Amino acid sequence: MRKYLMAVVQMNTQGNKDENLKAACDFIDEAAARGAKFVSFPEVFNVIDEGEEPPELVPQGRTISLMAEKARQHNIWIHCGSIAEVNPEGDRKFNTTAVLNPKGEMVAKYRKLHTFDITLPDGTVADESARIKPGSEMVTADTEMGCLGLSICYDIRFPELYRYLALQGAQILFTPANFQLATGKDHWEAILRTRAIENTCYVVAAAQIGKKHGGRATSFGDSMIIDPWGMIIARASERPGIAVGEIDLDYLDKIRASLPSLKNRRGDVYDTIRK
Repeated sequence: MRKYLMAVVQMNTQGNKDENLKAACDFIDEAAARGAKFVSFPEVFNVIDEGEEPPELVPQGRTISLMAEKARQHNIWIHCGSIAEVNPEGDRKFNTTAVLNPKGEMVAKYRKLHTFDITLPDGTVADESARIKPGSEMVTADTEMGCLGLSICYDIRFPELYRYLALQGAQILFTPANFQLATGKDHWEAILRTRAIENTCYVVAAAQIGKKHGGRATSFGDSMIIDPWGMIIARASERPGIAVGEIDLDYLDKIRASLPSLKNRRGDVYDTIRK
């Protein structure tokens, strides 16, 4: 499909998984009613707690199974943001996204590569690696909706990941996030528009918003869809909800033909750079 509507879901996920999943299903129903053929969720969309809720299997667990039912119900694609996935080799969970086709089949799975280990400007210490085991693979999926490049939240600060995805054919970059207010207000939009422009890709950025369970820092929100020219074509309001924008792969091809930066790159020089 060369042209279709994409919906980004903005959520204020809390500690009650039942309520979060009900909200997610309601957002899918709304997006489908508005004509969306693809729905994208934010990071940790099914639950945000202090570790009380156990991780799930992917795709066999409760959350992805429910999303598969909704994909079949509406005959749509669903990008499942991310959830905590069981790590069979240890107690640290994976932070994992899955993409489902309209039959409810998982066509791609990605585990977050970069863990958020920093001290924020307000003094808050984030030590995600204590809870989350990083993934080890970069993932693209060639589908009838375009070639998809997968990432999660803090990944957006590492441009080499997105260049790799683009060179593997990615046309649509998914960046589900739980970006915090302290950094989001200055960096979120700037980074996302840069990733779209430098790779001539659509960027689909579904995000968490609002104060979180257990007194966590406030999530920034500002879910958006950005086109390959770097223009924001859909943006959520300052509350939970959805925003819908058009993906047009013919337009993407036109931009890449008129501004062929991917073809003009000097990989013969700088692809030899090592740490």
